This record gives sequence, structure tokens and C-alpha cells, in this order.
Amino acid sequence: MFLLPPAAEFRFPWEVNFVKEGESLRTFGRLVSYHPESSRASLSAQHASEEHQVLVDTIFIEPFNPIIGAQYVVLGEAEKYEGTGVMIRARVLNCVDGVNVALLQKAISGQRDFFRERESKQGDVAQPADTT
Repeated sequence: MFLLPPAAEFRFPWEVNFVKEGESLRTFGRLVSYHPESSRASLSAQHASEEHQVLVDTIFIEPFNPIIGAQYVVLGEAEKYEGTGVMIRARVLNCVDGVNVALLQKAISGQRDFFRERESKQGDVAQPADTT
């Protein structure tokens, strides 16, 4: 029996290093480098005054025709990577150049708010009163 991986939650690039190993996730960033000989790519995203790097293993999506400087969305699983924290083993790496990153961040935040509100409402469902 083949089981699908769990749904991938959107994570901001600055949150990727806090993801558990094996967890499915989606994130985004500008492609700053690609090394076909090692099947590694690097995405970058600006947050406040810091530049955040996300390492991506591209072995499952090769051949890959990169556009350096373009925006990408990656879907994959987190893996511990020596010395740098987490690397994403990509299942999907899509070029989304032209996307409004500020609007994408707002949409991710809105989605998180919706899920939090939905979970809190499900937790607030009253238990039936014991009438015995």
C-alpha cells in the first residue's frame, strides 16, 4: 500500500531551519545558485534586514533548467544537512517569476490565521452534558 506524504505547510524561508526532519513543506525564494554536479540549488529571500538562504536538493527533479535570479516555489521534505541546518529534498520546484512576494507572504499569513481559527473553533465544540 502506497501512502502519500502529509500535506505540506507553507513555511517562510526564515522558518525552514526550525522544521523537523522528514516534514513536508513549501517555501519560496529567488534562485541564487545551482550546481548540477551535486544536484544542489540555493534560494534566497529577504526578511527585515537579513538575507535567508534555503538549500534545495534537486536530485528528484532533474533535469532542471534553472533561471538564476527568478523566483521559485519548492515543495519537498526537510532533511538535516551538515553544518547548515536543513536542506529541502525537492519533489517540485516551480518558477513563479513575477509573483508579488509581499502578497504571497500576506496570503500565507492569512491562511495560517484561518487554520488557527478553524482549529480553535473545533476545540471549542461543546461536549454533550452528562444527564445521568
